Amino acid sequence: MGPLFYLREIMQEIETLESELLSEISNAKDLNALEAVRISSLGKKGRLSLMMRGLGKMAPEERQTVAPKLNLMKQVVTDAIENAKHALNTAALEAKLTAERLDVTLPVRPEQEGRIHPISQVMDEITEIFADMGFTIAEGPDIEDDFHNFTALNIPEEHPARQMHDTFYLPEKADGSRQVLRTHTSPVQIRTMLNSEPPHRIIAPGRTFRCDSDQTHTPMFNQIEGLVIDKTSHMGHLKGVLKEFCRAFFEVDDVEMRFRPSYFPFTEPSAEMDIRCTFAGDHIKIGEGDDWMEILGCGMINPRVLAHCGLDPNEYQGFAWGMGIDRIAMLKYGIPDLRAFFDSDLRWLKHYGFVPMNIPTLGGGLSR
Repeated sequence: MGPLFYLREIMQEIETLESELLSEISNAKDLNALEAVRISSLGKKGRLSLMMRGLGKMAPEERQTVAPKLNLMKQVVTDAIENAKHALNTAALEAKLTAERLDVTLPVRPEQEGRIHPISQVMDEITEIFADMGFTIAEGPDIEDDFHNFTALNIPEEHPARQMHDTFYLPEKADGSRQVLRTHTSPVQIRTMLNSEPPHRIIAPGRTFRCDSDQTHTPMFNQIEGLVIDKTSHMGHLKGVLKEFCRAFFEVDDVEMRFRPSYFPFTEPSAEMDIRCTFAGDHIKIGEGDDWMEILGCGMINPRVLAHCGLDPNEYQGFAWGMGIDRIAMLKYGIPDLRAFFDSDLRWLKHYGFVPMNIPTLGGGLSR
């Protein structure tokens, strides 16, 4: 028998092996059977692997003919195994989904009923109140640049709020600038004034970040700030808005407030607002008593802030305020430790959480 006959026999053997392997792959009923086919064909001692190892014993002219055929068969078998594996995985998933199908029309068991987190509930409550007063919601990015987070808000470079012990800075860029995780939602006010024409009447809820952690501070917390810009607003309007908010939020007929002079770089004059309350053991009653509790900071927009946003301070004026949603939630619902908000404790959430379908409304009640 000559070399030509031997080569023809090798090619016939390759075709036969390919047909057998493809048949075994198609007949594999599960992933274990398919893996057994893969090992018996492509493993270290597999039939195809042994055949490819025999290329070294062939003459160069025979190798030039047989090697491409073997490589092509290896690719065909590998692709067939991958396709079969995908099909078996899909079939297994469909079988599992069919076997584990749930009737979603069944009522939820009371012990498995979910709860709305107090932060989400209070954010909805506050939004409902200010929306009823004609405010719209504005949002901005969590990662801010120096201008929007500090400079435009009249916070000088030497201000303590810029220090690393208070602020989360990102790595320096090529030009030496550094972005920050926003320390307040005030940059949303700046973006609003820069991107649209006054008048403005917005609230800006969102997450903020500062290097602080204890019973009443966390590195990530939630704030809501308000902004009004027009040509006639004054401190009396600010007091009226905040008084109506407190009355609606704490669900009392009247709330006595007092404003103490304070300092914020972005407002002038600035004030901190206290509400009258009574402390009785672990409980607090809003609206009456001999004690006072601070709940927010506020003031008239500093003319420098208006100028940074391209507004003429001689023509426009306005006011702003800001409060921590986490703290005001603690105050209203008697939650003692801020850190528990982030513990993901289902027992805590079941105790302080809210039924999902009880959407806060001014008509139906905010915290029913």
